[in-house]
Amino acid sequence: MLETLSRGFESARDRLQGVQKLSEESVEAALRDVRMSLLEADVDLSVVKDFLARVKQKSLGGKVATRAKDAQGRTHRITPGQQFVKVCQEELEALMGPVDTSLSRGKSGVVSVMLVGLQGVGKTTVAAKLANHLKTKQQRRPLLVAADVQRPAAVLQLQRLGERIGVPVHAGAPGATPAGICRAAAQRARSEGRDAIVYDTAGRLAIDDALMAELDEIEAATQPANRILVCDALMGRDAVNVAKAFSERLELDGVILTKLDGDARGGAALAVKAVTGVPIKFLGIGEDLERLEAFRPEGLASRILGMGDIVGLVEDFEAVVDEQKAEEDAERLLAGRFGMDDLLEQLRTIQKLGPLKEVFAKLPMFGGMAEQADERELVRVEAMIQSMTKQERKQPDLIDKSRASRIARGSGLQQSQVRDLVKRFGQMREMMASLGGAGGGGLMGRIPGMGRLAGAGGLDPAMLGGLPEAGSGGRSKAQIAKARTKGKKKRKQARKDRKKGRRK
Repeated sequence: MLETLSRGFESARDRLQGVQKLSEESVEAALRDVRMSLLEADVDLSVVKDFLARVKQKSLGGKVATRAKDAQGRTHRITPGQQFVKVCQEELEALMGPVDTSLSRGKSGVVSVMLVGLQGVGKTTVAAKLANHLKTKQQRRPLLVAADVQRPAAVLQLQRLGERIGVPVHAGAPGATPAGICRAAAQRARSEGRDAIVYDTAGRLAIDDALMAELDEIEAATQPANRILVCDALMGRDAVNVAKAFSERLELDGVILTKLDGDARGGAALAVKAVTGVPIKFLGIGEDLERLEAFRPEGLASRILGMGDIVGLVEDFEAVVDEQKAEEDAERLLAGRFGMDDLLEQLRTIQKLGPLKEVFAKLPMFGGMAEQADERELVRVEAMIQSMTKQERKQPDLIDKSRASRIARGSGLQQSQVRDLVKRFGQMREMMASLGGAGGGGLMGRIPGMGRLAGAGGLDPAMLGGLPEAGSGGRSKAQIAKARTKGKKKRKQARKDRKKGRRK
């Protein structure tokens, strides 16, 4: 996700390393990398030009503080590269925001949402996600409306999605018009005391008069409080063109951008607000019906710049973790009193947060490793733990060669993988126990169960996921430690040899 955009900003930051002062020459060189990545990401040319001009002006014309204090009161020097990144962050946020993710209520107090868009952009799935969001996050009683009579099986798809989230679906009788279906649905919502309604309208392969006439009829029949355009990020620049065309024909209140997790470019996220004036309200990430994220320009800007999105990660944790239990687990973890069952529970919690690549992309300093994150590694670890006896899970030290062989057969893996898991687990337990007295703070401290872990140095994902350490050139943490130990031995031996030489 967003690799094309991130690559240019990372190159610009690297180019400014060692630069003592931001000059026109150094800024121009950095902006060349940014310009290339923005154009490759399908950002509109006029948007690119305006963005680069503002970054250049603020980088060179503004007075920037060269020192800043952190939360602990320590003073740090701000480098020219950091100044440039800060300007880019501010301008990216301004480009995509400000955003109001709230949904308006009509005169009767009902939150009514009319979803529009082309065929194939994911409107029906978004309708279900939005209804689930209204039900679980806002404690409303939504009604889904199947107003797409053009696409075969559209009604059946929405009905099945409605069953999964426990939301009723209103479908019209055969031959009913979309406007008639929506009018009847509004009456049903009033009679049943429902305070939210989501209209899933039909799309076309392209915007035409027939589509717009149908949408005008639905709008006249229901007078929705929110007109939301659903756009497919994979369409790149075409997504922005579609958004512009719809905004010229309809009075839109916002955009929901889908499939951004499958788009390496991300140009639509940057340009849609600037070109249309219509804000992005939500991101539809993945197929899971819980994966509808309120759009946060600052979070996306931070990820584009390779700095992660810890606030977004906090919100993800709060949604799936019981805070009290998590704090109890953290206490046991830092005391070294935990077993493989605890590890299995933590892995399942991570899986609830969404795709592993997405989790890593939100971690500061780990964004560049997101593409290396392997979902199968979690599956393999889970298979090995489930093949252990209760006693082995509680005391992994019991696992000898014979037990490892049995566990490997049961999980369909190799003995070496079982032994490696046990070894890394032991290392992690020792590390956590040795850091048990530390205190945590800052944003990481807001993640349930992570307050003390953050102050203790955090949990290294490379310990269990088999991932390389950031900046390690692809080597694992164990390989790095081994190389460091070997280097120390060589240096010690060299000193001994020099002493012997002097004595002779």
